[in-house]
Amino acid sequence: MLIDDVTIRVKAGNGGAGAVAFNKNLMELGPVGGSGGRGGSVYVEGIADLGALRHFRNVKAVEAQNGKDGRGQFRDGQDGADALVRVPAGTVVHNVTTKDDFEITKVGERVMVAKGGHGGKGNFHFRSPRNTTPRQFQKGLPGDAFLLRLELKLIADVGIVGLPNVGKSSLLNELTAARAKVANYEFTTLEPNLGVYYELILADIPGLIEGASCGKGLGVKFLRHIERTRTLFHCIAADSKTPVGDYRTIRKELAKYNKELLEKPEYVILTRTDLVSEKERQSVIKKLALLQRKIILVSIYDWESIEAVKKALNKSAREKKL
Repeated sequence: MLIDDVTIRVKAGNGGAGAVAFNKNLMELGPVGGSGGRGGSVYVEGIADLGALRHFRNVKAVEAQNGKDGRGQFRDGQDGADALVRVPAGTVVHNVTTKDDFEITKVGERVMVAKGGHGGKGNFHFRSPRNTTPRQFQKGLPGDAFLLRLELKLIADVGIVGLPNVGKSSLLNELTAARAKVANYEFTTLEPNLGVYYELILADIPGLIEGASCGKGLGVKFLRHIERTRTLFHCIAADSKTPVGDYRTIRKELAKYNKELLEKPEYVILTRTDLVSEKERQSVIKKLALLQRKIILVSIYDWESIEAVKKALNKSAREKKL
């Protein structure tokens, strides 16, 4: 199961306290209290594993190590170890506490989200000609503590959308080495499936229904994954009784969620053409022609139709390089 939205608490380490100590060596006097160590910080780092957020189903808090207290004979306390929160590339980090947001878009990208507290000064740092035996010291400063919401938005080149059970997963399986579950019932796909077609990443988005933007069906849970796609493949079943209505239903839900989705390049993929007669196919094509969209007829049992889809993907790949 893909976990793509979690909330966790992060706590940076507190700084260690400075020490009050005096030289124990014979004939040597003066303050020798060391300073406390710095508290560890918390970082968020992008990795390639799309399932990385599943770790936080049970772990709801991440804490860095506190800095160690200073000791005598000028021995400063050890710095606390940093903590690392690994998230999939494409994760939006919402700081619920400060209302600040940022995105992790690359594998290996690392951002500090909570800074460790500074260690306190030992009494050695308070010496002066008038204060030769200082007993002053500083306590370490507390580390930052925040509530973070981690929201994954897939970074894919092509998003495959449509109503439930229109052949999206079957198409993905034919075009890539993906092994998405395929069955003849609605909502077979319960989480996005990814496949790679040469340098393009294809995302099969779970079926949407009317009212998805308001929470019906699988709701808005997966609409976020369409936002970063460059091109949309809008699948419509050739045996649908209302192909134009199906198209407009999905477009309406996309617009309600984010109107910018309507501006993306789009191909209408007429799937399951092997299930209807030639006369019925032509009737559906005539209806869809009113949409003024590029229409590609597809059957997973027709190699030539799959090649037509690959040509569209090749065009998208060339545009990606520009």
